[in-house]
Amino acid sequence: MMAGEETPAPSADGITLRLSYEPPYDWPAMLAFFRLRAVEGVEVVEGAVYRRAVRLGDADGTIEVTDDPGRKGLVAALHLSAGGAMDDAVVRLRRMFDLDADLAAVNARLAGDPGLAPLVAARPAVRVPGGWDGFEIAMRAIIGQQVSIAAARRLNGRLVERCGGPNRLFPTPQQVIAADLSAMGMPGARIASLKAMAEAALADPHLFRRAATVEETVVRLRAVRGIGEWTAHYIAMRACREMDAFPASDVGLLRGAADAAG
Repeated sequence: MMAGEETPAPSADGITLRLSYEPPYDWPAMLAFFRLRAVEGVEVVEGAVYRRAVRLGDADGTIEVTDDPGRKGLVAALHLSAGGAMDDAVVRLRRMFDLDADLAAVNARLAGDPGLAPLVAARPAVRVPGGWDGFEIAMRAIIGQQVSIAAARRLNGRLVERCGGPNRLFPTPQQVIAADLSAMGMPGARIASLKAMAEAALADPHLFRRAATVEETVVRLRAVRGIGEWTAHYIAMRACREMDAFPASDVGLLRGAADAAG
């Protein structure tokens, strides 16, 4: 844990974690990202609160995250079926909400570009959302290939229905491998990629760990059948926390970078 973080505190409502960050922190922007992509039954954004079902070791339950800007941190309430590894929960949450970003260094570097300088000045608190689990991010990246955010959200819901069981947890690699995904409304090649990623995650427990360089991370991910350059960079950025990952062929990025003349 970072200096200034409190020891996990038990309460009548579960375990409360306080997760410090270095301001500024744009909590509304982070919530907006997750709200657009929330999988029904698994996660939801209500007002200024993010809530989702989680698996933590042998325990399962829910987390509820809010911002406490006065104390420069997020507050996470965990409600688990059994005692979970709180150190693991802290690592996951810090990665998910990009709490360790060195914004001063990032903004200083980006502001050196005359085109980016005014954007940095207007939005100095932009961070890169992660996710609760690297495998989940990989599944969502594959499902999101060449479809809209809304369509990907629906397809992720179908994946959970077919694999996740009645508790609405996002599926494990074992569950994805065992499930019949043929009627999900996706191309067969994409279903094959989901299965291949699940097999790769089982074979390599460190598949979503950052390598020595972003190139090594991308090469490792691209070795999975059906994973191309865009998907590898997206997973590297959000799951492996590769600061230099950049899915340059992303349609949204290309449109955003176009000038008034296109």
